[in-house]
Amino acid sequence: METELAIFLTLISFLSFDGTAQEKTKKEIKNDRKFQEKKQTEALIASKNFVFDAERVITQRGRLLVLDYNTYFVKFNIEKAEGDLPFFGRAFNIAYGSDGGIKFEGKPENVKIEKKKKSHIVKMTVRGKEDTYDLIFSVFYDGGTTLSINSNKRAPISYDGNIRAPKTQSDNNSNTQN
Repeated sequence: METELAIFLTLISFLSFDGTAQEKTKKEIKNDRKFQEKKQTEALIASKNFVFDAERVITQRGRLLVLDYNTYFVKFNIEKAEGDLPFFGRAFNIAYGSDGGIKFEGKPENVKIEKKKKSHIVKMTVRGKEDTYDLIFSVFYDGGTTLSINSNKRAPISYDGNIRAPKTQSDNNSNTQN
């Protein structure tokens, strides 16, 4: 009888412990998520291979325009930078019949990466067919990014969006199967 009572009391003591000691608080979960985002962003910057998806454009006059998601981008790796972005503002000496957007494809030059307290700054120059573009990415640890572009033939312009890893061939194959 004493053995059964001891077992019963042991079971009761285990069941009476509060199970929340093992669970994470909302703050801990949020901090873990922020830490993971920071590590992913740092890995993208270190790899020098990412895609910037523009979500908003800020004109030189301060006007904010929301863009179609995943329509406008800058793809960057150390060998090639490719961009397709809308342009709103003053343009100088642009070829007749041009669509007016910022489009380029070329090898990035003068690539510099600086680590700040809460962000990374990625600077580069890309020569397109008709213009030269200075790109400055301010990449925050959550992946949020501001891109500022200066060129020889256009007024400065900025874009807000996010960076992400480029899609691989296997990602494209799995998307076509779904």
